[in-house]
Amino acid sequence: MNVDCQDKVWTLTLNRPDKRNALSAELVEALIAAVQAAEQAQADLLILRGEGRNFSAGFDFSDYEQQSEGDLVLRFIRIETLLQLLAHTPCATLALAHGQNFGAGVDLIAVCRQRVASADARFRMPGLQFGLALGTGRLAALIGGQQAHQLLAGSQVFDAAKAEQLGFIEGIQEPDTWPAVIEQAQQTAGLLDATSRAYLHQLTGCPQQVDRDMAALVRSASAPGIKQRIAAFRQAATS
Repeated sequence: MNVDCQDKVWTLTLNRPDKRNALSAELVEALIAAVQAAEQAQADLLILRGEGRNFSAGFDFSDYEQQSEGDLVLRFIRIETLLQLLAHTPCATLALAHGQNFGAGVDLIAVCRQRVASADARFRMPGLQFGLALGTGRLAALIGGQQAHQLLAGSQVFDAAKAEQLGFIEGIQEPDTWPAVIEQAQQTAGLLDATSRAYLHQLTGCPQQVDRDMAALVRSASAPGIKQRIAAFRQAATS
C-alpha cells in the first residue's frame, strides 16, 4: 500500500494490482495502521483508492486452504475492525472507485462518507453466499433495508449508474476529474476542526451498529465449516 500525506490530506492507495488489490492480512493491517496514524496526525481528509484495473476485489482467498479456520475468522474480524475505524474516524473520508469490486472491497467503499466512482465501476457483495455477515448493516443504513435486502439476497452485480440511483455513490466522475473532487472534499473537510467533525460523525452516524455488526460478523465467521463454505462458494462461482 502507498501512503501519501500532503496538507492534511492522506491518500491510501491499495497497490496490489496483480491481485486486483485483494485484501491480504498484511494489507488490512497496513490500512489499520495508516488510519490510526492519520488520526494521530489530525488529518482533515482520508482518501482510499486503488492502483491498476480496480479498487479492490475484496478478501484475498489465494491461500485460504493453508490457513486454519481460526486464522480465517481473525482475518475477517480484522477487516471489520478496519471498517469500524473508518466509520468512526474524525477524518473526512473519500472513496474513489473504479473497475470490478467485490465483497470487503465494496465494504471499504461503503464505509466512507463520500463515495465517487467512474462509469466503469461494478459492485457485488457475495459474502452471505458463504454465510458471512460483513457490511450488511452498513449497506442497509446507506441505501435502505429493502434495497439492501434485494441486492444481497441475490448477490446482484450493480453498476455505477445503479449505485448512484441507490445512493451507494454520490456521483460518477472519471479519474481525470478526481483531483477536482479531492480539492472540493479537502475544502469542505477544512471547514470543521477534528473535534467538530467527530461530533458530526457521531451524531449523524449509527453508533448502535458497532457491537451489532461485530457480533454478527463473529457469529457468522466462527460457525464451523467456514473453509468448506468458502470452497463451495468458489466452486459454484467458477462452474
